[in-house]
Amino acid sequence: MNDKQKVAQAAIEYVKDGMVVGLGTGSTANYFIEALALCVKEKQWSIKVVSSSTVSLIKAQEYGLELVSLDQLSHLDLYVDGADEVTPDLTLLKGRGYDLVKEKLLAKACKRFLVLVDQSKQVETIGEKFPVPIEVIPFAWQMVKESLRQIGGDSELRQTASKDGLVITSHGSLVLDTRFKGSPGTKELNDRLNAIPGVVEHGVFYKLASDLLIVEEGKVSVLSEAESRR
Repeated sequence: MNDKQKVAQAAIEYVKDGMVVGLGTGSTANYFIEALALCVKEKQWSIKVVSSSTVSLIKAQEYGLELVSLDQLSHLDLYVDGADEVTPDLTLLKGRGYDLVKEKLLAKACKRFLVLVDQSKQVETIGEKFPVPIEVIPFAWQMVKESLRQIGGDSELRQTASKDGLVITSHGSLVLDTRFKGSPGTKELNDRLNAIPGVVEHGVFYKLASDLLIVEEGKVSVLSEAESRR
């Protein structure tokens, strides 16, 4: 069992019969979906799941999990996903896969948001390793880019992998990948991005994670939101 499988298996301990569970996207999330499907089958639990992306939806269907759509829910019990970066106060950077709207909806709607990472994802400040993805209304992208420049952001429209076009999100938005000069505080950065007209959503997940499960060389440790404030 590799590290990603181990941390995904550890996350199963947070699942209870009767829950509605949000499914993240990515390799670690895929291991969690597999482990959850096996748990449901072995224990004959009644679990409903909602996906953060088409990728996780297809994976859940393949494993026979009972899916519900986002528009049927006002809340969910548990959301399990990974992150691209995580700071000591449990602020996350997400969105390299650019499904930001659904991911943040699930993160805000859940009673508990469980984040699965390895030690390489830990950083001191958001944007240390990756640019901050900012989903924008297409006709407003240049105005948003200028607003980001005024707060120290250097932005580029995200291109497709083949570099022959621009990435379009599932909601029809463009993505500005933005690097910020200096080290803006996570709250300050979150507040400033929230205040820019034309921004649909952004990859700073501030004060949303409940628990962080970190795997390193086969050992899983847990950091809770309450502990991060000490």
